Amino acid sequence: MKLKNKLISAAALMTAFAGINNAAADEITVGYFLEWPMPFEYAKVKGMYDDALGMTVNWVSFDTGTAMSAAMASGDVHISVSQGVPPFVVAASGGQDLQIVDVAVSYSENDNCVVASRHEIDKDSAKELEGKKVGVPLGTAAHYGFLSQMSHFGVDISTMEVVDMAPPDGAAAFEQGNLDMVCGWGGSLRRMKEHGNVLLTGAEKEELGILVFDVTSAPADWAAQNADTMAKFLKVTADANAMWAAGENKAEMLSVIAKDAGMDEAATEATMATFVFPTIEQQLSSKWLGGGAQSFMLGVAKVFEDAGSIESALDSYESRVDASYLTAASKM
Repeated sequence: MKLKNKLISAAALMTAFAGINNAAADEITVGYFLEWPMPFEYAKVKGMYDDALGMTVNWVSFDTGTAMSAAMASGDVHISVSQGVPPFVVAASGGQDLQIVDVAVSYSENDNCVVASRHEIDKDSAKELEGKKVGVPLGTAAHYGFLSQMSHFGVDISTMEVVDMAPPDGAAAFEQGNLDMVCGWGGSLRRMKEHGNVLLTGAEKEELGILVFDVTSAPADWAAQNADTMAKFLKVTADANAMWAAGENKAEMLSVIAKDAGMDEAATEATMATFVFPTIEQQLSSKWLGGGAQSFMLGVAKVFEDAGSIESALDSYESRVDASYLTAASKM
């Protein structure tokens, strides 16, 4: 497989991570995605995090989860909301001491690969993708989904030209006809679908065991040293999710979330309709942080290892999950 850009090297991540500093006592910095609407954004805009934590919460947006990993490694970001599991696994496998502290969202319908309409390729003719050019944000959930789908269809990815592209860039190149296939999520995925078709629906992917969910992550040392702050942050997030699920304030929340996400309300509502925000109780169950997430990460790592995207998988990812902060949040 011809990769135009390399994944962030483990050495680079570790070098950067060595310099991480604790946040000033009166502020923290949190990473998130634009065009990725979630209930936490209502709490973000309304200052609920600042009030609950008793400090200023600075927010910075990213294009990919791999960029989030790098920012946490350098100490520029202390918490990342909705980081994809694959970029988390890439960083953890490379030696970065990150931990998952909650399950942010599950979204099998909102992360996928799209084939250009001009090729008229569907799941029954997927082998015709061999030799084609595809734009994929490497080390992300979309990358994992791409590798898993190609494996399912028996497509030899060594014959493909795989270009590392963030979803917005991939969508633009796809529209211009410069790519045969492209992978991404959110607003970028909606734009991609205007010029092509998916091979598998979200439900079909789940039947194959191709799960798609994001997590809230943080450097393990920072989280341990700021346990109360971490728990309070997760409590605000859970409360915002519960408010959205209740539906009583949906109109107000939708307006605020759409504006913060940089989207119109119709697109925001359509996107969030494909999202599932697990409750704290659900997150602490065996399906998620009680074992399911750890097993899934090992599976993702093995796929990346077999594809040559990481040097090697860890023997276990049990230590990469710390549910203690979420447990503490449940008691607040």
